[in-house]
Amino acid sequence: MIEKEKIIRLAEEKLDEGQFIVEVSISAANVIHVIIDGKEGITIGKCVDVNRNIENNLDREAEDFELQVMSAGLGQPFKVYLQYVKNENKEIEVLTNEGSYKGKMFHVNEEGFDLETCKKEKVEGKKNKQPVTRTYHFKFEEIKEAKNIIKF
Repeated sequence: MIEKEKIIRLAEEKLDEGQFIVEVSISAANVIHVIIDGKEGITIGKCVDVNRNIENNLDREAEDFELQVMSAGLGQPFKVYLQYVKNENKEIEVLTNEGSYKGKMFHVNEEGFDLETCKKEKVEGKKNKQPVTRTYHFKFEEIKEAKNIIKF
């Protein structure tokens, strides 16, 4: 069986500073998926470099495998801490047991982050709804899902 640790090591050999592994999975049928990301994103060329390094250091004669190296998908949920760091000061959507929140993420640290939301609400003494800004603190263990809000 192909070892996950070996795949991680081979992938890391080709990653530059600020780039990181999001996920490595190996199915029972030896289908290897490697997802990488970086502070400045990941190019197709970087995916090719990582793919070639893994491919050239595994023996197809010993074990047949399928290899897919890809960048973390835009709009996909965050899976590792470094993705939160990468997206600090950006608009995200957070899903918890208490509900869904949209806002700007800041103050990311190992325990969690803050989210500043702004939405129109009825304010006492005002005829029309007014923008109300609130800040929530989330710990990573209470997050079901967090992902970028994509704006065009």
